[in-house]
Amino acid sequence: MCSMHALQSLMKPPLLLRFISSTAHSIVLNPIPKPLCFHSSRRLAGAVIAMAGSNSSAGGSSSDHVAGAWYSVPDLRLRDHYFTVPLDYSLDCSTCPKISIFAREVVSVGKEEQPLPFLLYLQGGPGFESPRPTEGSGWISKACEEYRVRGTGLSTPLTASSMMQMKSPEDLTNYLKHFRADNIVNDAEFIRVHLVPDAGPWTILGQSFGGFCAVTYLSFAPKGLKQVLLTGGIPPIGSGCTADTVYSVCFEQIFRQNEKYYKRFPQDIEIVREVVTHLAEHEGGGVPLPSGGILTPRGLQLLGLSCLGSSTGFERLHYMLERVWDPIIIPGAQKQISYYFLTAYERSLDFDTNPLFALLHESIYCQGASSRWSAHRIRAKDEGKFDAMKAAKEGRPVLFTGEVYKICSSQLFVLVSFNASHRIISLSLLLQMIFPWMFEEIHALRPFKDAANLLAEKEDWPPLYDIDSLNNNKVPVAAAVYYEDMYVNFKLVMETASQIAGIRLWITNEFMHSGLRDGGSQVFDHLMGILSGKKPLF
Repeated sequence: MCSMHALQSLMKPPLLLRFISSTAHSIVLNPIPKPLCFHSSRRLAGAVIAMAGSNSSAGGSSSDHVAGAWYSVPDLRLRDHYFTVPLDYSLDCSTCPKISIFAREVVSVGKEEQPLPFLLYLQGGPGFESPRPTEGSGWISKACEEYRVRGTGLSTPLTASSMMQMKSPEDLTNYLKHFRADNIVNDAEFIRVHLVPDAGPWTILGQSFGGFCAVTYLSFAPKGLKQVLLTGGIPPIGSGCTADTVYSVCFEQIFRQNEKYYKRFPQDIEIVREVVTHLAEHEGGGVPLPSGGILTPRGLQLLGLSCLGSSTGFERLHYMLERVWDPIIIPGAQKQISYYFLTAYERSLDFDTNPLFALLHESIYCQGASSRWSAHRIRAKDEGKFDAMKAAKEGRPVLFTGEVYKICSSQLFVLVSFNASHRIISLSLLLQMIFPWMFEEIHALRPFKDAANLLAEKEDWPPLYDIDSLNNNKVPVAAAVYYEDMYVNFKLVMETASQIAGIRLWITNEFMHSGLRDGGSQVFDHLMGILSGKKPLF
């Protein structure tokens, strides 16, 4: 295990910046798109707008904030909050369309009335909700020792069925373009002003895409921040669209992950080749999926998205392939792909319930430029390596494709969190590679093919980062940087870190991208120790 700390110079170019606060209410803020309210699209002109309003942190309610009663899960007390916020912050807030944001507050038992500081958690994504607390464990338990935590999941999400209510692909595109990190920060500021006593600053924890949102927060609304903690989520911040750069360097890591997988499970080389040949020779070039889509050789390769970059992903992929064939009980019967495998495949992608991830994935890299299906174009340069049928015919291992930055869904977890399928694009989620043909082969995505093409060609995306502001950052920041992270490239992370003044880095290969989930209390405690001075530089 390699592990080290780094202090970014306060002079240009500064290092990566992420912070942790030791005493704050924990809030989970997931970049979830705000509740669906099919009105004109929201769009910010660049700067984040801090909202003024009555403060109701004591639990009271107002016309734009309703707080519920406390209830319990083992070792924790929870309370639900609903906020009514503007769909478009650039319009007059008194007359513009509104949407609803749900946030769940979490504290340790007996601390409901204590004046704890707030911690906002930004989940990965985009397009995924924050996890529902079922007990006091992991990083939430550690955070609740000193913070009040909040999380989300019931904000009106952008689901496949809700988005189909839009009259045209153009209407959907104009709506979705407002569900990025800039508006996630606007939502967070709205909640902070209404929730934190005297509208004071709070601490935020950004996981994966949640970290991207945290850097946007540092760029445009640093006065709302007390400390920042980042885990596997430092974005590229160059102008234009940085997706090409991201995918180019991340394909190298995908090659290495495939090599590692097949070294651990060499028997799967032949199994995958057989499956690819079976799919290619099937009528229509693939096998029907339970949902109505089709599993093709290139679709099979998408399993790398969910299985090559997390701590137990290799095992999950192997055990799926272990049951890929239906048992043959009649001698001479033809092989058939099992229903178990087909359903497990669809569950691993999550597009049925979280289509926003596919639609907005590449846009998280765009500032004043279009992505033009970046992953598809970059992959074409190495098509010989990723051509599944060619690999099967030549007897080579079939390569799985993977995620690049899982924007995967870490949003607000102040223990007030926003989801990526709502107003916030799910900070968290991990950022996978999305290809145009997926909107033909995956049933849940077919209705949105035209909107996806419009989003891929859109050029007038507003800014997400302010490099001058980051160069002059004054907010304490601590970041966990996973050296072998498949989704967030180490080299690009270090380039961005050099632009964030005062950031302190914990660089380790002990964890993969899922470090906050796998070793949450250890990761959280280490970052807090960096910010508190308990973990000195060396």
